[in-house]
Amino acid sequence: MNRNENLERIKTEHFDVCVIGAGASGAGVALDAALRGLKVALIDKGDFSCETSSKSTKLIHGGVRYLEQAFKNLDFGQLKQVKHGLAERKYLLSNGSHLSRPLGIITPVFSLIEGLYYTIGLKMYGWFAKNDQLPAARWLSKKEMILGSPDITQKAHSAVMYFDGQLDDARFALALSQTAHQQGVATANYIALTDFKKDNSNKIIAATLKNTLNGETFEIKSKVFVNCTGPFADHLRLLANPAEQARIKPSKGVHIVIPKKYFNGEKALLIPKTNDGRLVFVIPFQSEIMIGTTDTKYDNLNEEPLLNNSEIDYLLETAERYLKAIPTKNEIKSGFGGIRPLISAKKKNPNDTKTLLRDHEVEIDEESGLVSLLGGKWTTYRLMAQDTCDAICEILGSSNVCKTKDFKLLGSQTIFQTKRPENFPLECFEHLINSYGDQTPKILSLIEQRPELLSKIHLDYPFIKAEVIYACEYEMAQTVRDFFARRTRWEILDWNACIVSIETVAELMEEALGWDSERKDLEVESYKGLLEKFKTVASS
Repeated sequence: MNRNENLERIKTEHFDVCVIGAGASGAGVALDAALRGLKVALIDKGDFSCETSSKSTKLIHGGVRYLEQAFKNLDFGQLKQVKHGLAERKYLLSNGSHLSRPLGIITPVFSLIEGLYYTIGLKMYGWFAKNDQLPAARWLSKKEMILGSPDITQKAHSAVMYFDGQLDDARFALALSQTAHQQGVATANYIALTDFKKDNSNKIIAATLKNTLNGETFEIKSKVFVNCTGPFADHLRLLANPAEQARIKPSKGVHIVIPKKYFNGEKALLIPKTNDGRLVFVIPFQSEIMIGTTDTKYDNLNEEPLLNNSEIDYLLETAERYLKAIPTKNEIKSGFGGIRPLISAKKKNPNDTKTLLRDHEVEIDEESGLVSLLGGKWTTYRLMAQDTCDAICEILGSSNVCKTKDFKLLGSQTIFQTKRPENFPLECFEHLINSYGDQTPKILSLIEQRPELLSKIHLDYPFIKAEVIYACEYEMAQTVRDFFARRTRWEILDWNACIVSIETVAELMEEALGWDSERKDLEVESYKGLLEKFKTVASS
């Protein structure tokens, strides 16, 4: 993806569809629309999936909590969500197979009655997804539980195990954007939409854009504009039509990351009982363990949500009953906060975000013509995009149908069969395959030309120097944080390791992107300052 070439297209061509927001939903809409033969542009004010879509619990699921609430409250809206999620789960597992996998999840129980309750519920959960061939839920004896996950507390009576999926959310969203670009979409990050332009009937016909990296402004022309900005959707809705009512109720969720030694094995852990009624997961992710998530009202959309000390307390206290041991606070390696774009609903308590539906809605503003995709969750991104593109095609008078159900994403389009080169560290090679799939040979080619790029950036992690060059040349990485937070997932694995590696990464990006020394120094200082801020807030 060459950013300058794409910017030239955006400035000079007239599009059928301009998608604003390059997270899961926006990139999904762009790919679906392109496969239907439409001319599409995809832009984001920041990096690809730099907000909600890179800060999830990394699960591909129907939502076991929704199933429980559906039957407890006779709420068939919740049941609909479960069915949607489980129907879509198989597409995420197959279409981006290098970035997703089935995940066994163990739920410890402390009595026979509790075991029976969860076994029936999770069997029912699996029944709704009987066509995707994941193993059925089953009740584990205490011995089986300990063999599979030796770090679960032995105070548990037994456990129930079921299967969902896991994905690398940021790289999956990037693969969607890359695949959309492969299908002809003009794609660019760090492009903010600052204003709409309308015709005499008050319909949007163009928009003013700003390149946030250099301050340049220009115009894009498109027949349809699609708002896929998640928790920020109301900003564009009100910009297009100030008479609209706000629809989004943002909710903050955080995760902490702890050393692998506290939860060894390949399975995840579901904690079904918490003080605030949410589920909490303990999940292996790459080399570490994530614990999350929380659910609190969040109003300050101008600031990135950060992990704080009280949230760490909550998650550690929640996990303590279910694990043999938990880390001390100074062992927390990193953490992150994200914002859920929940759709507002009529509830007795307007501050209660746990009960708001996460299902999606395609809204068309009759006044301005803006199409907004609201709500939703990662697992149903493809269905969300399909519904949105159906609406777009109706507006444009097109009858082309959705083709995304079985369309493989870049990285999973061919079977990768290249053998590990001699003297290539196994952990680094496996990391490349799991992150880049069938694009791995491009990184190997960079190393063939420059053998020094095989060097690790940090001895404790498998990330190598060639990935920095690749991220700049093929994945449109524009800042040091793009590399640490989203091209790799290093930022959410280990803040301290990132801090000592910033200079090395910045020097490679200076070379690849032609930065001057002033830009390089600014990148180093700003990102180091951001990580130090994360650490300070988490400890205060």
